[in-house]
Amino acid sequence: MIWDWILEPLQYDFMVRALATTVMAAVVCALLSCWLVLVGWSLMGDAVSHAVLPGVVIAYVLGAPFALGALVFGFLAVALIGAIRGTSRVKEDAAIGIVFTTLFALGLVLISVTPSQTDLNHIIFGNILGVSAADLVQVAILAAVAFAVLLVKRRDLTLYAFDPTHAFAIGLSPRMLGALLLGVLALTAVVALQVVGVVLVVAMLIIPGATAQLLTDRFGRMLVIAPLLSAGCSVTGIYLSYWMDAAPGGLVVVVQGAAFALVYLFAPRQGLIGRRIFRRPTAPSRPA
Repeated sequence: MIWDWILEPLQYDFMVRALATTVMAAVVCALLSCWLVLVGWSLMGDAVSHAVLPGVVIAYVLGAPFALGALVFGFLAVALIGAIRGTSRVKEDAAIGIVFTTLFALGLVLISVTPSQTDLNHIIFGNILGVSAADLVQVAILAAVAFAVLLVKRRDLTLYAFDPTHAFAIGLSPRMLGALLLGVLALTAVVALQVVGVVLVVAMLIIPGATAQLLTDRFGRMLVIAPLLSAGCSVTGIYLSYWMDAAPGGLVVVVQGAAFALVYLFAPRQGLIGRRIFRRPTAPSRPA
């Protein structure tokens, strides 16, 4: 029965916590992904998500919350990228590549030399089924902060994404709005880190927005479609992981990728196949 398939996993507390954590992370990541796709910051999302790894390891060594270390190194990565880009001839994409690969490699080195009774590899690949009640509260607080900032500043951030020159002309600071967006990116990367790990965070930060962009031309609708789609894919991925006994973080991203593939092919206006199927037939010309 379909109800047994749905209700059985909910008998376990770890599954309920996994579902709640994943949905919260999926919603806030999808919301942010709309702006990242619009601004063209996909690579920046990749950079920040990988750069937090050494911060998490150092926080573990010091006995501090993982989120604190990740936030510090997330902001550090953003600052380093900006410094390299602003004080040298190195272009932004090269600066991003230099910073995130170096910090990610530093994190791998720290993991290899840190004596631990805990398997720190779950930082890289995620450990959603091991989320504790305290982790759930932490994710909820960080997700709520990121969601609130995006909601309150959505008009300014949207104007910055579409036309930073016009934003500056009406008294807004494109530099400050860019810094705000990067700050929320660092915060959101920490939220998603708990779910899918460092490696797959960028997928949750990019795929939902890119998928929604193929479904609508209006940004306001993207902000609704992306979170709903991401949450649905996340729940589906967690359920599949339970019944297939497979990695939940990986399946969440695979389902999101599959959703993107379907939209890419069959979206009514932008789909490779769909735009041919749904193309309106042209009316026959009348004889003179």
